[in-house]
Parts: sequence; C-alpha cells; structure tokens
Amino acid sequence: MSARALGYRLLGKGFDYLLHLRPAEWPIFTVHFLTGSALSLGMAGLAAPGQRGALLRGTLAFVIGLNGGTLALNSAFDRDEGDVAYLRRPPPPPRGLGGFGLALMLLGSVTALGLPRAFQAAYGLCVVLSVLYSVPPVRLKARAGADLLINLAGFGFLTPYAGWALTGRPLQDPGRIVLLAFAALFGALYPLTQIYQLEEDRARGDRTLAVVLGLDRSLLIALLLAGLAFAGFALAATRTASGAAVGGLTLTLTLTLTLAVAALAWSLVLIPWWLRRRSMTPAQHQSGMHRALGAWALTDLAVLFVWAR
Repeated sequence: MSARALGYRLLGKGFDYLLHLRPAEWPIFTVHFLTGSALSLGMAGLAAPGQRGALLRGTLAFVIGLNGGTLALNSAFDRDEGDVAYLRRPPPPPRGLGGFGLALMLLGSVTALGLPRAFQAAYGLCVVLSVLYSVPPVRLKARAGADLLINLAGFGFLTPYAGWALTGRPLQDPGRIVLLAFAALFGALYPLTQIYQLEEDRARGDRTLAVVLGLDRSLLIALLLAGLAFAGFALAATRTASGAAVGGLTLTLTLTLTLAVAALAWSLVLIPWWLRRRSMTPAQHQSGMHRALGAWALTDLAVLFVWAR
C-alpha cells in the first residue's frame, strides 16, 4: 500500500489538508532553518541542554506552523492541477484550506512566545510576506519581480536568520555573509520552480517571473544569481581563513574544496539545462527543478561542514 493510500485510510479526506502542507519539504526546510542555528552555535552547541527546548519549539513553529501554513494558504488560491514542488498530483484544495493555513501560522506564532524577540520578529515578518504573496487582491506571487524578492527574503535569508536568532546571539560575520549568499542562491532556485509550470500559470493569468521573462532569461537569472551566491560564500571563506590563528593554509584548502563540490553540483544542474533548454519537455524541466533542490540540500550540508563544526 502506498503512503498516500495509507494516509487516506487513516485520516479520510482530512489527509488532503496534510498533503497541502507538503511534509515532503519539511526535512530540507528544517536543515535550512537549523543551518542558521548551527552557524551561530556550532554543531555541538545544538545539543547543549540549555538550547534543546528553544530549538525544538522554534523548529516546530517555523517548519510546520509557518512553512506548512504558508504552502497550504498558497495552494488554496493557486488551485494547482499539475505537480508542484514537493507534491505530485495535488488533490483539489479542501474546504477552508486557506483558513487552515492561516490558523497554522498563527498557532506557530503562539508557540514562539517566550523565544528571542529577533526570532519572533522574523516569524511575524514572514507571516506578513506569506499573506502578501498568496492572497488576492495583492497576491504578489502574480507580480513578476515582487515574487522573486519575497522568496529571496523569506526562504533565502529570513529562514536561516530565524534559526540564528533562535539562539539569542547577534548576527555577525562570516554568518551574515553566508546568509546573504543563501538569499542570492534561493533567487537562483526560485525561477527554476516555475519553468515547468509556465503554461499553467499563463492559463491562470499569473504574471510570474518565469512567465514575464520567458525560458531563456529565467535560466540566465538563475545562472547569474547562483554565481553571485558562490561569490558570497567565497568571500565568507576568505574572511574565515584570514582570521584563523593557526592552520590557515589547511583551512583555506578545506573551505575551497568543500564549496567547490557544492558549486560543481549547481553547475551540473544549470549548465546542461541551459544547453538543452529549447528541446526539453515540461516533465524534463520539472526533473531539472528537482535536481536543483538536491544541489540546494548539498549546499546546506557544505555550509554546515565549513562553518558549523
């Protein structure tokens, strides 16, 4: 029996609500969120007894309350019929899905009470961005450029920043540079999540970034922003190595090789995609998007290895 069939057997039509939270995304979102915490504390610091409770509460609030609620709210207005990121064959949005998503986001904000104020501020800002992104008449998702900026700020920067803020420590370099580089990297990923949905978005009348730019310029934006992101990671690595009291050369080689692996993963996704773009089907573009998500996850792991040991 498939996992989806089991879910419907256990929860009935209520399973539709869970599917629209896209739990398949939760592991990668959790890693990205906690990357900020690990950059602040180090990996060993994540397991410190004084941090466990706050990290657990903050993670549940941000991953399930905010991210899950945001995706449910978005699905309520998108009414996608084709595959979307982390959800194949989405069921029709059940009754009250938008309210359910908003309620989850508000429940997450209650869970965040008592956590550091910077975390609560990041959470609240993301709630506002989520509503502006998804809900008519503003619905910035349908406004090219604004959709990119909201995702660049929300998922790219504010998500790992909230993880850092959860520790109660002020943001400082090289962590600040790394988080800004992540913002640029999500700017590279975002148009890739739209390319395979071009026809569906056009039919709905949404002027998303990919609809306005078209295939060629969407991929070019992805290439340029990925390059900018890795320039940021390289700058952070240079400052880390130059600030090392001992073992500067060894540290430089470690940083360079680790980040080069992540950069290579992105190159293996984006360069063949660019070269074959005109002959690719929507299904092949969707596969390219999933490969990019894998490259994103590898980059998170590379950053953790470099700066959170």
